[in-house]
Amino acid sequence: MSTSAKAVRFDDDCMWVELDDGRVIGVPLAWFPRLLAATPEQRGDFEFSPRGIHWEALDEDVSVDGLLAGHGDRTRVGAITSA
Repeated sequence: MSTSAKAVRFDDDCMWVELDDGRVIGVPLAWFPRLLAATPEQRGDFEFSPRGIHWEALDEDVSVDGLLAGHGDRTRVGAITSA
């Protein structure tokens, strides 16, 4: 069974994602530099997908699986390692 995001909110330091199974995940905005630098209006302009949350104007995608695994922005310099 897959879990989907059903609500997103922000405070000064964190993004809070409510999942359809009742869990709420809080992650530091520092994990997602584009969201950290965004205005409240930009953060609020998102859409849900079956796998996560998408911010078109910010070119940001956050997967529920990634959040559950404790992963932040995987596109940062140094975040991707070669196998």
